[in-house]
Amino acid sequence: MADGGAGIGVGPYQELTFDAQGDVDPATRGAVARMEATDLLVFAHGWNSDRATSTRLYDRFFAPFPGLVGSGVRLGYVGVVWPSMRFSDEPIPDFDPHAALVGAEAAGGAGAVGGPALDADTRAALDGFWPGREAELDRVAALLAERPESQAAFAEFGALVRELVGAGAAGPGVTGASGVPDVFALDPVVVCRALTAALAEAAAAAGDAPGAAGPAFAPGDGLRALWDGAKELLRQATYYEMKKRAGVVGEHGLGPVLTDLAGRRPALRFHLVGHSFGARVVSFSLRAVPQGARHVKSLTLLQGAFSHYAFSDRLPHEPGRGGVLRGLQGRVDGPVVACHSSHDSALGVFYPLASRMAGDSAGLLGFDERWGALGHDGVQAVPGAPRLTLDGALAGGLPGAGCVSVDAGSVVRRGGPPSGAHSDICHEELARIVVGAGRMGR
Repeated sequence: MADGGAGIGVGPYQELTFDAQGDVDPATRGAVARMEATDLLVFAHGWNSDRATSTRLYDRFFAPFPGLVGSGVRLGYVGVVWPSMRFSDEPIPDFDPHAALVGAEAAGGAGAVGGPALDADTRAALDGFWPGREAELDRVAALLAERPESQAAFAEFGALVRELVGAGAAGPGVTGASGVPDVFALDPVVVCRALTAALAEAAAAAGDAPGAAGPAFAPGDGLRALWDGAKELLRQATYYEMKKRAGVVGEHGLGPVLTDLAGRRPALRFHLVGHSFGARVVSFSLRAVPQGARHVKSLTLLQGAFSHYAFSDRLPHEPGRGGVLRGLQGRVDGPVVACHSSHDSALGVFYPLASRMAGDSAGLLGFDERWGALGHDGVQAVPGAPRLTLDGALAGGLPGAGCVSVDAGSVVRRGGPPSGAHSDICHEELARIVVGAGRMGR
């Protein structure tokens, strides 16, 4: 197969590029519209700090598809590029050469990898993620590097993070007042202590020695040890921003673009795939699919970073409410497949803790069943939605419609703290799930 362009080894390949408001780059939209294909495989990345990282992910994930699809399928490949953020201590297994460099740089004085100090690439990525906030980010980076043993320093850090997420100086209860989770308004020492303990939990779950994700922590430790949790609070701020952006890009960007293209080319079939917050992008794109439209033929969610109740008509703990995407699985002319893994520390440890502190039962993720993540334990509270093992799904096939959960933990299992196996998604078995969901196989 000839190179698809942009360093992608399959083709034809094009990108769809969106800004944080969901506005599409017209040139990329036009290029996708001109693709010659019977089926478009549209993949939205999760946390990636630059286009190059996204491109490497797409190249790896797309590689098996030419050998899997049937002769009647001419597959076009589309990579969705949107402004997200990845800390450099969140490696993508097998193809992220930068991950090894972070540790070397840290050994030169920036702090241990996974520790509180920000490496140069993460610092640069934060500048791009929050343009115009360099002064606040400089001070955040300085505090994380210095790790002062001071209540006042934690109060200052908490105020800076609130500024970055747009909370200003609001106090407790801010969720109802401005939509910003309470986690950013609570006492920073309390929050950072909880997050530092969660780091130790993630390290233990990954089978690493205590302190692998930062200095060892015990409940009686002093304030200095809590700066590891402070870095996690900053990470949670980027997650919160990505959550907002992902919904906007999906509903107001990707969905309308694909719906317009389907109107112009009614025979074209669309297969949507999303990883992490990219799963939120492609899922929210369903809000722009008109009732009765049949152009979306499958939706595959890899380690989806949103509530496992998203597609539910009724929340078990609040029957008068439904999930944020309730019923939208009906706008897919095929299955909605949620691949999940218990080896994902990002979804199994940190998101649940942040959601519990935020009181956000209809949004992000799971400390217990109320706070569960789609990518951690699959679709919940959707009657009749089957639960399959990966081997079972590959051997017996997927349902023709509706939600289905596939336990992909047999392959999605590599990666240390803090994120665990969250980005371990480049496997032929998962490509085969996408092909099966879209009924594109040989």
